[in-house]
Amino acid sequence: MLKIILTGPESTGKTTLARQLAAHYRTFWVPEFARIYLDHLERPYEQSDLLQIAKGQLALEDKLAKKAARLLFCDTGLLVLKVWSEYKYGACHPWILEQLHKRKYDIFFLCGIDVPWKFDPQREHPGVRQELYLFYKKELQSFKIPFVELRGNEEDRLAIAKKIIEKMEG
Repeated sequence: MLKIILTGPESTGKTTLARQLAAHYRTFWVPEFARIYLDHLERPYEQSDLLQIAKGQLALEDKLAKKAARLLFCDTGLLVLKVWSEYKYGACHPWILEQLHKRKYDIFFLCGIDVPWKFDPQREHPGVRQELYLFYKKELQSFKIPFVELRGNEEDRLAIAKKIIEKMEG
């Protein structure tokens, strides 16, 4: 099974693309567990919550991987938690870093910031998307993780992603 992660700053179309790809390939996609977690949190989140979110994300991914056939699309992953934790709190929990190195994915799609930012109560920083995008790119390069930058509108991104997946499937 090919595991594909969509990553990047907030409001860059990750969820939309994950849904589109899963529908096109008739498979499952893993939602962003942070949204589920934060929707039920009755206080502002703290750095310690990021570890719980990471564990929930991986549990959800493992659960849905059992149901997927040849492709699994992950709307975010631990890289998002690493970047966010380091950006907001200056450090990342060692368990998240360990899991980030242990888990294997076939490719990351780094979603560009060339789509309009849309308000969402869980989004925090519309003004730093470029800075965060470069942070993601640097992390992917330093980990030597295979990734493709996706830019353009929804249709362009979907077309590029499908071409890459078709090549990967052989």
